[in-house]
Amino acid sequence: MIVEHVNLVDFRNYAAVDVALAPGINLFVGRNGQGKTNLAEAIAYISTLGSHRVSGDQPLIRQGADAAIVRTRLSFGGRRVTAEVQLNRQGPNRAQINGAVTKPRELPRYLQTVLFAPEDLGIVRGDPSARRRFVDGLLVQRSPRMAGVIADYERVLRQRTTLLKSARARGIRPEALTTLEIWDDKLVALGSQIIDARRALTALLGPPVAAAYAAIAAEDHAPRLEWALSVRGNAAEEPGEGEASGTEISDLASDGSDAPQDTAALFRAALAERRAAEFDRGITLVGPHRDDLVLRVRDMPVKGYASHGESWSFALALRLGSAELLRAESNAGDPVLILDDVFAELDAGRRTRLAHLVAGYDQVIVTAAVFGDVPQELRRQAVHIEAGTVIAEPVAEVAASVEGRGDE
Repeated sequence: MIVEHVNLVDFRNYAAVDVALAPGINLFVGRNGQGKTNLAEAIAYISTLGSHRVSGDQPLIRQGADAAIVRTRLSFGGRRVTAEVQLNRQGPNRAQINGAVTKPRELPRYLQTVLFAPEDLGIVRGDPSARRRFVDGLLVQRSPRMAGVIADYERVLRQRTTLLKSARARGIRPEALTTLEIWDDKLVALGSQIIDARRALTALLGPPVAAAYAAIAAEDHAPRLEWALSVRGNAAEEPGEGEASGTEISDLASDGSDAPQDTAALFRAALAERRAAEFDRGITLVGPHRDDLVLRVRDMPVKGYASHGESWSFALALRLGSAELLRAESNAGDPVLILDDVFAELDAGRRTRLAHLVAGYDQVIVTAAVFGDVPQELRRQAVHIEAGTVIAEPVAEVAASVEGRGDE
């Protein structure tokens, strides 16, 4: 799977730019704030329908513009496809495949990417929402229809929560709000699909993550992935809510052994149990939006216990494990690997080991502010980016021009 060409219009700091990419290594070098990450972000958007830096699309549209366009030419399995998305300030986004209008959620069918970035440390050290986003992003790449399921669940969740808030404000008792059962049915039907899909995915992801961690850290710390499920009474603590999660080790679910109907039954029972609390607080307390992916090394949670190096190794292992899983399942070639300013965060040993692990992929896109941070085997086909402009230069001249300016 190869991205051959990228065209951006009014995306971030790019008024208009055309970038040709090659198979193998593509290195983009430039001082901070010049647009390297913006380019990586645009490519990844086609495959994930989101940014790794912001939660919404509005910041991706250049200031003063009404819309941004990301257009890519892709090559896979002997085919060439042009995939395009238009991000609008007003109204829904639009998408095209080879000039034919399609729904944006169809785009991930045509491109798979795995993006490494400094923000990945937030997956292992941040709030549960970061870990849910990571898993859901991989879910969508493996099964694009899940984008619709997740979007529908979020819509039902908003409507159900609005109903709870309204009932709370008006003093309506739980037994008097019969319409809530309709939303319960929809929430359970969609949420059970997400819970089961997440658990099945992490069961598959565990072995490649463990292998990648050992390769990066050069040690075996027995990394594990486990789900703390709100349908089992383990609601993740959300920022600002002040409610303890109550997670117990015995209640964690690390595999997909429960049948789908069991998940639905657990979901319904949990909703019934928390009904009074939901009315008191005016929020939905049970569902996949309250679950957390618990990451462990040496039988301890990474969050709060792991060292900085162990945390970075786990974050990188999650991405490499994702890439290996997509690689094994794809008939269209490797996913495109994007390493966005990662090497500056790593020690020399992890830099070398990471470079060795990714060098064999069909296409790797690397961004760096300092040319010397990038291991030698990834320094091929370098270009210089400055102020939203791509400057094609020989590799040696790219190195000299960037290092000569410094990180001003």
